[in-house]
Amino acid sequence: MKRTYVYPLILVLLVVVFGLGYCQQQRYVRKVLAENQRLWNENRDLRKSLDQSGVVDTQIANHQAVQQRVAGQFIERRAYYRRNWRQFIAVSAGEYRTGLLGGIKDLNIIVNNQTEYALDNIVVKVEYMRNNNDIFKTEQYTISNIPEKSTRSVAASNSRKGSKVNVTLISITSQPMNFCWSVNKPVPAGNPDPFECVPSAKDNQ
Repeated sequence: MKRTYVYPLILVLLVVVFGLGYCQQQRYVRKVLAENQRLWNENRDLRKSLDQSGVVDTQIANHQAVQQRVAGQFIERRAYYRRNWRQFIAVSAGEYRTGLLGGIKDLNIIVNNQTEYALDNIVVKVEYMRNNNDIFKTEQYTISNIPEKSTRSVAASNSRKGSKVNVTLISITSQPMNFCWSVNKPVPAGNPDPFECVPSAKDNQ
C-alpha cells in the first residue's frame, strides 16, 4: 500500500521540479532575448546617428567647396571662357530649301552657347552665294538674350538667287561674362585676356 503512494508522489515531485526548472529557464531566455533586443536597438540608433552625422559632414564639406569655388574661381572661370570662347560659342545655318533655278527659303541662323554665362547680343553676317561662290547679297542679324548652355535660332530672309549660304560671327557681347568681342577689334600684343569689356585687376586673374 505504501509503495502505491510512493511512486506517484515521486512522479509529482519530478514534474514539479522539472516544471520549476523549465519556468526558470524560460524566464532566463526571455531576459536574454530582451537584452539582445535592447542592444540591437542601441546599435541601430548608433548607426543611424553616425549616418546622419556623415551626411551633415558631407553637406558642410560640399558647401565649403562651393564657397571656395565661387570666391576664388569666379573671375578665373569667366576669363577661361573669354580666352577660349571659340570652343563654346558658334553660329551655323540650319536646313533650308533651294529653288530649281536658284533661291533660298526657310533659312534659320542657329547660335550655340555652351558657356556658363548668358550672351546679351550676337551679330552674324549671312552671305547668300551662287554656285560659283560669288556673293549675291549680304545681310546682318542680331540675336539677343541667349541663355547659358543653350541654343537659339532666328529666321533669315529668303533670297531669290543663290544656292548656299555662309554664316560668320561679327560681334559678341556678354555682361555676365564681361566679354566684348568684335571681328574688327584689335588685339593688343601680349594681352592674354584682350576681350574684357571692363578690364579687371590683375590679381583677380
